[in-house]
Amino acid sequence: MGTDSTDCMLLLAAEAFQSKNFGLAADIYECQLLHLCDPSTQQHLLVKRADALAFGGKLTDAFEIYRKAAEIDRLRPVHLDNLIEYLSNSIKIQDGTDSQNNRQETHSDCVGYDAFTCKICYEFLYEPVTLPCGHCFCKKCLDREKMPVCCKECNDTRHTKLNDVDNYRVNVVLSNLLLKWYPSQLLAVNLRREGNGLYSEKIMDAALEKYNEAIQIAPRDHVLYSNRSQIHSSLRNYEDALHDAEMACKLMPLWSKGHIRKAQALVCLGKCEEALREYLVVITLDPESKLAKRKAQKILSDLLAPVTDQVHNRILDCTSLLSSRNKIKGGILNTPTSSCNTTTSSKSYKNEEATSWSAVLSDLIDPADLECSLCMRLFYEPVTTPCGHTFCMKCLERCLDHNPKCPLCKMELEEYLAESKYNKTVLMENLICKYLPNELMDRQKVNAEEIADLSNLNKNVPIFVCTMAFPTVPCPLHIFEPCYRLMIRRCMEMGTKQFGMCLSDNLKGFADYGSLLEIRNVEFFADGRSVVDTIGIRRFKVIEHHQRDGYNTADIEYLEDVKVEVVAEKELQSLHDAVYDQALIWVNSLKEEQKERIVEHFGRMPEKDSEPQASANGPSWCWWLLAVLPLEGRAQLPFLALTSLKDRLSGIRRILLFMSRNRSSR
Repeated sequence: MGTDSTDCMLLLAAEAFQSKNFGLAADIYECQLLHLCDPSTQQHLLVKRADALAFGGKLTDAFEIYRKAAEIDRLRPVHLDNLIEYLSNSIKIQDGTDSQNNRQETHSDCVGYDAFTCKICYEFLYEPVTLPCGHCFCKKCLDREKMPVCCKECNDTRHTKLNDVDNYRVNVVLSNLLLKWYPSQLLAVNLRREGNGLYSEKIMDAALEKYNEAIQIAPRDHVLYSNRSQIHSSLRNYEDALHDAEMACKLMPLWSKGHIRKAQALVCLGKCEEALREYLVVITLDPESKLAKRKAQKILSDLLAPVTDQVHNRILDCTSLLSSRNKIKGGILNTPTSSCNTTTSSKSYKNEEATSWSAVLSDLIDPADLECSLCMRLFYEPVTTPCGHTFCMKCLERCLDHNPKCPLCKMELEEYLAESKYNKTVLMENLICKYLPNELMDRQKVNAEEIADLSNLNKNVPIFVCTMAFPTVPCPLHIFEPCYRLMIRRCMEMGTKQFGMCLSDNLKGFADYGSLLEIRNVEFFADGRSVVDTIGIRRFKVIEHHQRDGYNTADIEYLEDVKVEVVAEKELQSLHDAVYDQALIWVNSLKEEQKERIVEHFGRMPEKDSEPQASANGPSWCWWLLAVLPLEGRAQLPFLALTSLKDRLSGIRRILLFMSRNRSSR
């Protein structure tokens, strides 16, 4: 057969494999092998044919072909990649659901004390640190993480200086609560750390004693069993190592490290086929595990290398074991010989411990332990700063309006403030929701009342005391004072996006008339300042002056123009057109640079209204003109109070006439 024809057939076989027509691919490779003499090429095609047979479900035939390929030369890891992929994919998790989803479910549901488990080490939280995303991890675990810090729960990565774990401190409230609620568990963690130190110094017997003590205190801690398994292996107590590894897998079925420990113990005991199965479980749980892939490839390579009757039988046994449609049901690998009680036992462990821990918390939790140090009330939407202090979100925001430092320890929080988005501390939020539902309901009720009060656009309307503003006219603002930063934030959060604008008044604090502004856009800066793009929408009269949290508020009533009819309407139309033309002449008489500045700030002059009384505020061009005319605020203010369009137009005409005469006399 010619080279071109061979290449064409091999390409066809590869395409058949890619399209999952494994039978055709295997047949083509078999035909091509009949014409080959070169050993290296022959071995390559034998592996390809074996891959096709394996993916086609003929695992026994596939192993026989792999064995023939191994007779030519020892199989390298690359030769076994497809076999490893097939075998790991054949292991089903929870009747075929995605392994990643199962890992996530398990991690969020960790044995009993799941709420207090670090999702990096899967151990009880020790010196908990809260990331900007709101999730908590052990400080030591974060110290080991490479930059940037990436949350293991939500994959949130903050590309700022906040990623530097040196900037994070232990969550003070949470750390104190764990010490109060679970002192024995923390003692077990300390013993584990002491044992780890002794293990690193190779003082194995002393390390084992520390772990024995820890397990006496926390007999259902999967990490303790996993680590003790490693110590037993170092002491060559392989049966004990296997027992501890199996216990770790029982307590935390979908934890890949437990299965790695079990596989390592099985290898030491010479049970390579069972070890291979465990490594395949690990690959299924964690497809990125290089260790598991490397070890599985080595075991397969060793099984296939020496061609003897005894080894041939071991291969057949391994094939039978792996082709029996293994499942990890409830996280436990089930084979035809495994006990059906294993899964039930694992679930029972978790349910019993969850109930136990929940009962402990129900007895110990005290609302006073979860109070904000600023408002002295139950945490509402708790957030934790990098310095480790926790506050209600609104309380912290108000403090940072005045000073970018922690209210308790005075640590600089400029970078934290620059994020301008604070996430709730998930663990604290969940604790309050689950164990203090009545107290939380009362707190939510108070918050709802505050929101209803803040959302009222007739009573206690927030007032920005600054300049004149008019309906339909843009009014850009630079917000830097703490009280107004709070006011703008509340307007945005409440969803009203509206506030009043009034001139200052020496006696009352602010004028009796103003305009309601609507926020169109807000641009926040790192230091808390903002530029707010607003536009006037309505006029109002102040009924009563108030103050709230440092800024002014008012009870108001809205103003509308009184409409006229018949003869008066015709006269109003005539006056309207005449004053508009007069205004247009004045605008056109301005210098070009003046026009450009006006257009940049206020926009172009609106067109003449065909129906002057169509809007309750009257023609928009009138307000635009009042905004650009060189008048002091006190001269502009009376126009807001007028509810007669005729009077407003007459007033504008007098101003234009006066300005025209002044210009002529120069």
